[in-house]
Amino acid sequence: MDCFLFKHGMRRSFLLIIFLITVFKAVAQELPLKKEPVFQAGEVLEYKLKYGFITAAEATIKVLNSDLKFDNKPTFNLVVDARTSGTFDIFYKIRDHYDSYIDKDTLTPYFYQENVREASYKRQDKARFTQSAKKVVSNRGTFTAPTDQTFDLVSAYYFSRSLDISKMKPGDLFKLNYFLGDNIHQLEIRYVGRETVKSKLGNIRCLKFSPSIEPGRIFRKDSNLYLWITDDGNRVPVKAQVEILVGAVTMEIKSANGLKYPLAKEN
Repeated sequence: MDCFLFKHGMRRSFLLIIFLITVFKAVAQELPLKKEPVFQAGEVLEYKLKYGFITAAEATIKVLNSDLKFDNKPTFNLVVDARTSGTFDIFYKIRDHYDSYIDKDTLTPYFYQENVREASYKRQDKARFTQSAKKVVSNRGTFTAPTDQTFDLVSAYYFSRSLDISKMKPGDLFKLNYFLGDNIHQLEIRYVGRETVKSKLGNIRCLKFSPSIEPGRIFRKDSNLYLWITDDGNRVPVKAQVEILVGAVTMEIKSANGLKYPLAKEN
């Protein structure tokens, strides 16, 4: 039963659990960005995904300077590699790679591609974003976006980290529009408050959020997804936890290198 849930839920939840963890977009308005990105080229974050007490998968997320220009604008290349580990790698091998090219100023995406290999399942998708036209063109079709700030999952993660969220209060709700597969989706996120999280990097002061999730084959109707990001200039995700039909899946940070600011560690 545990293996069945992990295998059939992984394809839809793995990338969501890793990336839909720090994304904020106000309803009917644009939240302002900080004066400059909170991340920089050379940043490398490593995470592990645990099912119960077992490490099921690992992911590396990094920021690179790119030689590619879109609309004559310089870009960052955001790169993600995810893979199963341990016994999970035996019965359901995952080797996923994702690229997103974002504007260095607006942090919105121009181009996204993914190479997904999960057991016998393989998929290669590409998408071109034209924010001014509110349009996404992928190898699966052309889609109209509701706003001029629509993201793939990777770019959403980095954009959100640089938002000015200084005026948020516990209970505030936000929404994000993101393109995934063959549709544009919306996610609602609630700010919970502040907590200190014990991690491999030490005890870190964090902001806690609760994104909405859809019940189905992997999530219960009353399942909760919680995430914690550093309460400092970096806004780095430290931990995420979601309840599933049997047990829980937890994401924990393993290492953080090339950060722009010191972490909010407690003495």
